[in-house]
Amino acid sequence: MKTISLKTISEKGISLIKLSTAAILAMNMIGCTVEADYTDVADRNDVATFGDSIFDLNGVIQTELEASAGETFRDYTTSGAKMSGGSLAPAVDEQYASANAVNPDITTIVMNGGGNDILIPALTFDQYRCKTTWYRKNLSDKCKNLIHDIYVTGVNLLDQMDADGVESIVYLGYYELPRGKTNLNQAVNYGDLYLGDACEVGTTANCTFVDPRGTIPASDVESDDIHPTVNGSVTLAGQIWPVLEPLL
Repeated sequence: MKTISLKTISEKGISLIKLSTAAILAMNMIGCTVEADYTDVADRNDVATFGDSIFDLNGVIQTELEASAGETFRDYTTSGAKMSGGSLAPAVDEQYASANAVNPDITTIVMNGGGNDILIPALTFDQYRCKTTWYRKNLSDKCKNLIHDIYVTGVNLLDQMDADGVESIVYLGYYELPRGKTNLNQAVNYGDLYLGDACEVGTTANCTFVDPRGTIPASDVESDDIHPTVNGSVTLAGQIWPVLEPLL
């Protein structure tokens, strides 16, 4: 019979505490919530937004775009959302399925996604080695493979949107992270490369990629080194709007 010593119990307890602490830290950093607060009815029910906390946490991108348009859009963005899967929040593909179930007449989409697929693991145990360090100066193959998988998932989702009759998609990429998160910027750059390719080359959908890199200074990023401030969100909305306006 296997015996378990007090030391083993203690070590397991410490590991559980570390795991719980890491998970709580990650949840706080990504601004996540397990509750989805969707807007199913709007002035323009054919226009919908999907994505993660870059859109959802302060809500300013949505309100800025609606103010520019002079009308409201359906909103399914959820903090903590991954591109697909995950237990913290409804993923982007789940958001889209929910919107379609309510009203499938969606012609124009504004979205982002894929960032949390990298960020959430990186903020816990970095099992994909997406952080660069003094001893690992370049992005690991495991992280590259993760991003390749996100690319495939993204293309499949965009293709499904196209097959469902969506006419136009505006896809917002990710900006570089400042201060304590600069060690994730190789992953950000590699991810944006593939997200841009998924949007404008890999999919059958009519998709335009908005690349915000180089436009969001550290002063426009919150102290968590991830989310945009109000000014940052206004800047992001200002980059989306010239692409979205002719589609409305």
